[in-house]
Amino acid sequence: MAVAFTFPGQGSQAVGMGKDLADQFAEARRVFEEVDAALGESLSKLIWEGPEETLTLTANAQPALMAVSLAAMRALEARGFSLKDKVAYVAGHSLGEYSALAAAGFVSVGDAAKLLRTRGNAMQAAVPPGEGAMAAIIGLEQADVEAACAEAAKGSVCQVANDNGGGQLVISGAKAAVELAAKLCTEKGAKRALMLQVSAPFHSALMAPAAEIMREALAGVAKRAPVVPVVSNVTVTPTSDPDEIVRRLVAQVTGRVRWRETVEWFGANGVASLYEVGAGKVLSGLARRINRDIATGSIGTATEVEAALAALG
Repeated sequence: MAVAFTFPGQGSQAVGMGKDLADQFAEARRVFEEVDAALGESLSKLIWEGPEETLTLTANAQPALMAVSLAAMRALEARGFSLKDKVAYVAGHSLGEYSALAAAGFVSVGDAAKLLRTRGNAMQAAVPPGEGAMAAIIGLEQADVEAACAEAAKGSVCQVANDNGGGQLVISGAKAAVELAAKLCTEKGAKRALMLQVSAPFHSALMAPAAEIMREALAGVAKRAPVVPVVSNVTVTPTSDPDEIVRRLVAQVTGRVRWRETVEWFGANGVASLYEVGAGKVLSGLARRINRDIATGSIGTATEVEAALAALG
């Protein structure tokens, strides 16, 4: 049965992440050095020492999470692990799709860091502060959430941004519309409708200016076909075609992160084990709620690298 690797998105960051990988594996340490060099600053110092509020900023969190994921990958590979030989598919949650693609050789680590810094800045700049919002809706059917968004939008923007599975949907758009949609969801029977502390309305039509910036940025980097197909957020289908990957990454900025469907697709296509590569265990928790038949594992510390090597051979 097949193995897939998944790569976490924003929200999984924590001060100190990846430090033991860098301490124990020279190859992992070099990833952080590559990222620092590409960005012209010591992002690694921020990752390991904080402060947390600076690490959490979108423009920092995105390349930081990619760095930790790639450090874990390099630690595996230093011990003889081959992604191409052992893993059938890769996927990542939002920014994690860039980590997945870098792991599979689509772009270099340095270029991935620069792309994610650009992406973070562009998403932040697309909407003036305070004009956009996101909310998590727990325990309401997708059709009802979509109906609430449509009712609340009234010529504005309000849409489902993330389908995370386990009864959790995230909506995004103009602040007033999202607040109204969250209220409507509560009235429709949602267990919870929680406004999120985010800096911009990610994965909504309001991110269109950022999508255009990413189209230009992606055109300017060297790309190769990934050694493992990536299952994209926006289509939930695998591809190894570089041009198609670029189209999907551009669409992803304004499109829905279809994570529930991604895990369901893995289950329907022979994947028996999902490993979350990088910081935290958010995706592993979601996968267990979506499909209990898929085994999950994490590869984000030196101890977990050793355990994964033992399990994967």
